[in-house]
Formats: sequence, structure tokens, C-alpha cells
Amino acid sequence: MELSPTMHALIVDDFQTATFRSTEIPRPQPTSHQVLVRIKASGVNPLDSKIRIGKAPHAKPVLPAVLGTDLAGIVEAVGQDVTAFQVGDEVYGMTGGVGGLQGSLAEFAAVDADLLAKKPTNLTMREAAALPLVFLTAWEGLIDRANVREGQKVLILGGSGGVGHVAVQIARARGAKVFATASAAKHDMVQQLGAVPIDYRSTSIAQIVQTFTDGQGFDVVYDSVGGSTLDDGFQAVRDYGHVVSNYGWGTHSLLPLSRKAATYSGVFVLLPLLTGEGRAHHGEILRQATQLAEANQLRPVVDPRHFTLETALSAHEAVEQGTAVTKIVIDL
Repeated sequence: MELSPTMHALIVDDFQTATFRSTEIPRPQPTSHQVLVRIKASGVNPLDSKIRIGKAPHAKPVLPAVLGTDLAGIVEAVGQDVTAFQVGDEVYGMTGGVGGLQGSLAEFAAVDADLLAKKPTNLTMREAAALPLVFLTAWEGLIDRANVREGQKVLILGGSGGVGHVAVQIARARGAKVFATASAAKHDMVQQLGAVPIDYRSTSIAQIVQTFTDGQGFDVVYDSVGGSTLDDGFQAVRDYGHVVSNYGWGTHSLLPLSRKAATYSGVFVLLPLLTGEGRAHHGEILRQATQLAEANQLRPVVDPRHFTLETALSAHEAVEQGTAVTKIVIDL
């Protein structure tokens, strides 16, 4: 079947109105190292809505923009240098929506083959589209930086969120004993994912350290919240331990960390998309995600609501208003 030269897409023209314009744009042609993906689902992250309203200059958006960082879909065509994928493969990845790269709120995207992995066979397109950004963010912190391993005690701050709920599952799969802060309403979910849930509203960091580590502190702390929560992470880590955050954007005292000879690592998952360096590693990490999912050690929690390109703004608003059940996905 001959593909149309155009495709349906959502465009953000300016940050003031911050709305989507539904239109037809030229369908992209894959270059030699790209894959043309027919998009089936587009994952929504807080980053996506921040870009739309002009609150994410670090993502270097170029207007007019097609947003959407995460996708899952089917390979429609491959560039001449691509050997890892063929037409018909089901794939997923964090492939655009930042730095002038076309995002996933469109029928097709031509994406760097390095950024993709084959979709887990036991996950739906919706579930696969919910994973890339949050899995990459969690993995870069827990594995690439902190090398989480068996026998360690790991504290996830914000364990029911997008990054947090995946971090719990990665640390569990590595054999760590995992603890996670969450609101009381989310404790069942956190427990089902394999962590000991902790109510951050009624328990101080000092109490948490005393109760769960006999005052020693945690081997690894992953902060997915930022601000004063990252400061709590510095308090919660043990001597020579490791604190990781994907929200280390504020001003923090390093004193509690330094007095323990502990390490801090920041995670900025967009770097390979923005710089072009390290993209193949993202594909490698997602192949690990596929293995974990197919071994039933990883499953994203996806909001049951179904959104489409027509209702994409409502999907963004659900993320902004905090009504999302962990991850929102737009179906195409």
C-alpha cells in the first residue's frame, strides 16, 4: 500500500496559547541511519506538558514543534544503513519532541535507529509507550551511576511516580531490598511492585533511617522529586553511599553528603537526544527493559483512560493536575 505524502500531526506554535493545532504535514523520509515508525502510542511525561507551556528551556524546543518524547509503533521503512530492524518490527523508544526533533504526536516519525529497541512481546503498545523516558531515567541513575546490586538497601523517594515506580522494579530485579516513599493511597501499588511503602507525610527522614536501616542509612537513594526531597536523600544515605536525582536543579548544601564521604550523581536523560552522543546506549538500555518485561520483572502502571490526538490536551492536563495514575498514554 502506497503511503500518503502527508500525515496527521499536532503542532505547538507558541508557548503563550500552549495549545495543539491539528494539521497535515509532510510525512518524513528516513535517512540512511533512520527508521520510519508508524506510531501506535505516544507516552506522556511531565516534561512534555512543561515543554508545551514554555517551562522546559533545558529541552531546547524549536517552534513550531511536534511534541511527544516516547513512542511505540511498527517499522514502516528502514534507511539503507539500518541492520537491526526490518519492516514490520514492533519497536519503542524515546526518540524526539525535544531539541527540534519531531516528536510522537503524529502518525509517523523518522527516528535514529540507535534510539530504538524491539517492543517486549508481552506488553501492549500502550504499555511500551509508557516506558522509555522513565526507564532510561531510572536505569541511568540506579545502574549506570550507582551500580545497584544484590543485598543493598535502596530508598526510592517518590516511588509511585513515573520514574519512581520503574526504579522500584529495576532495583528489585537487581536483588536489592527496596523501600519507597508514597502517599498512603499509593501504598498498595508500591507494595505490589516489590517495595516496602513508607508514608512520607507522617514519617520523618530520621525516623525512616532509624526504622529501616538501624540508623545506618541506605546504600543508594534515588530522588525523583527534587527540592527538599533531595536534601532528605542526603540525610538518608549511608557512609560512602550514593544519592542519585533526576531533579537536582536547586541549590543544596553538600555538607551532609560530604560528611559521609557519599557520592551524588545527576541524571539528565535528554543529553543523547540533544547532543547526538550516547544514543546507542539508550537503545542498549531499552533492550534491557525488554528483557526485564519479558521475564515478568517489569510492567509500567498505565492510566486506564484512553486519549487520542483529538484529546491530547486533556491528556497533558491530567498530568499537570496530578490526576494521572502513574503514566498517561495517547493512542494513535
